[in-house]
Amino acid sequence: MCQNRPMTPMTLGMPINYAGDFRETIDHLRDFEGVGVRRVAVAEAYSFDAVSQLGYIAARTDTMELQTGILPMYSRTPTNLAMTAAGLDYVSGGRAVLGIGASGPQVIEGFHGVKYDFPLGRARENAEICRQVWRREQPVEYRGKHYQLPLTKDDGGSGLGKALKIINHPVRDRIPMLLAAIGPKNVALAAELFEELQPFLYHPDHVEAAFGEALAEGRAKRDPSLPDLRIVIQASTLITEDPELIAGAQAAVRHVTALYIGGMGARGKNFYNSLVQRYGYVDEAKLIQDLYLDGKKQEAAAAVPQELIDAISLIGPRAAVAEQVERFRESGVGVLLAAPAASTHAERVEDMRTLAELIG
Repeated sequence: MCQNRPMTPMTLGMPINYAGDFRETIDHLRDFEGVGVRRVAVAEAYSFDAVSQLGYIAARTDTMELQTGILPMYSRTPTNLAMTAAGLDYVSGGRAVLGIGASGPQVIEGFHGVKYDFPLGRARENAEICRQVWRREQPVEYRGKHYQLPLTKDDGGSGLGKALKIINHPVRDRIPMLLAAIGPKNVALAAELFEELQPFLYHPDHVEAAFGEALAEGRAKRDPSLPDLRIVIQASTLITEDPELIAGAQAAVRHVTALYIGGMGARGKNFYNSLVQRYGYVDEAKLIQDLYLDGKKQEAAAAVPQELIDAISLIGPRAAVAEQVERFRESGVGVLLAAPAASTHAERVEDMRTLAELIG
């Protein structure tokens, strides 16, 4: 991913599970902050919203970056996204990272009742509008294909809309924006227009095959005023010599991976399945999907290659995890969101302490 590009320092972060015991996790978050965790990301999906939780986290931490991971852009207008990020940046003293993504039609049309269309064009216009709002140079006017500000009579409005500036002065006029993407066109857009890119099921050894052409295309159009693109990944983490604990943690990764490769979408319309095929697991991806969609979830999980599980996670003895950290670093990863899988809080903190040392 980063051939002939200088290696950038890696930041250690961690995701917060929206399905877990949020309050208990946050009560202990300073412990993770104290051992070197520099970012926290809160997912949204169709659970509680991520922003209220991040606002609470802002009050309980001092230095951690606060990443929305990931706000679906269909359920908020671009200006609402801009206001939300500016508000989070304000209450946190400039620690917000606005992560957005398209989600999928199952959630967007099923849960939000909003048409799922033009994800690429909407992502571009969201980024352009957000930055215009934060700069606060003039009232926001935008004539895009998908968003028009103000909405005029010709656009189907009442004709009473007025171009406005955000009332408050944002803490920063350029809040970092992250795009969750794995498809070639979206990866190219992230490399062109966003500060950060977050792919899923990230395999450090097959980055060039999966993303290389798209990254090169986007970087060729990148505004030189933008910083280098940061790659953000998430990886389940357990540092242990115990073979039973290793097997259990890997089994959990295996089932989640099978869900995405096999069950997230229909045949011919599963972005994760296509990604794994680009990694070279063509037959395996098809088999996992067939088994999963036929209701054979255990068999689908068993069909996930061990090499893939090893490549996308940080599970095993310290030496093996250290080697995997370097594979991530050398492939261009700038932010490692490590999801600690140990059974106790003390063990999870110790694993993150070790990982912070390995990252340096």
